[in-house]
Amino acid sequence: MAAPAGRELRWDGCFNVRDLGGLPAAGDRTTVRGALVRADSLDRLTAAGWAAVADHGIRTVVDLRNAADHAPGRRRPDGIGLVRVPVDELAGNDRWWREWGHVEGTPLTFAAYLEHFPEVPAAIVSAVAAAPPGGVVVHCAAGRDRTGFASFVLLSLAGVSAADIAADYLLSGPNHRRAAAALGLADHTLEIAEIQARSGRTATRVIADTHAGFDPAAYLVRAGVPDATVAAARDRLFTTG
Repeated sequence: MAAPAGRELRWDGCFNVRDLGGLPAAGDRTTVRGALVRADSLDRLTAAGWAAVADHGIRTVVDLRNAADHAPGRRRPDGIGLVRVPVDELAGNDRWWREWGHVEGTPLTFAAYLEHFPEVPAAIVSAVAAAPPGGVVVHCAAGRDRTGFASFVLLSLAGVSAADIAADYLLSGPNHRRAAAALGLADHTLEIAEIQARSGRTATRVIADTHAGFDPAAYLVRAGVPDATVAAARDRLFTTG
């Protein structure tokens, strides 16, 4: 499976980068290129990689990792800001791994975040809404799970279909395997497939089911995000200004 032309980005030092522009959304709109990018860790970016980030119009990095995971390499170019939204810390590390660690690596975690940790999507959406003009890149370590959840929330807010969100999510699998091979890391593909199989639902089905029960604007307001912030986050997917 390959990303539609122009969506897969080559940032030297990263392995799993996609522009979330070009997706059909509610109201006959289309998400715009350069507004929101999802990625794996930026810590390994070379000078050429950071130049590509800047050339793509990115002006804000939203890092979803815990503080203990940070291993910054080259300094970010001037004009690119950083916001940290430590998803696992917000979810309470010990509780998260104790109660939902058995489904880690799959979109089965999405419903757990939504049901038990509304502060997580609220913080993600607020960070994107508050970003200055320019593109936003959201990333974690592999760019699959925490970043996948952030992408799910933001694309759902824009009115992107469950089918398109799931198709985008699945693109991370081959990229994760490529990263593992290049970096000499463990490839958890088979383990994740077994977890998914035990659930009795495919990843696509899980995302469709979660999407069907998710009214993102109403959910976020209940989570304490002001209407104006929700609207601003939605609008970010349609403009880089």
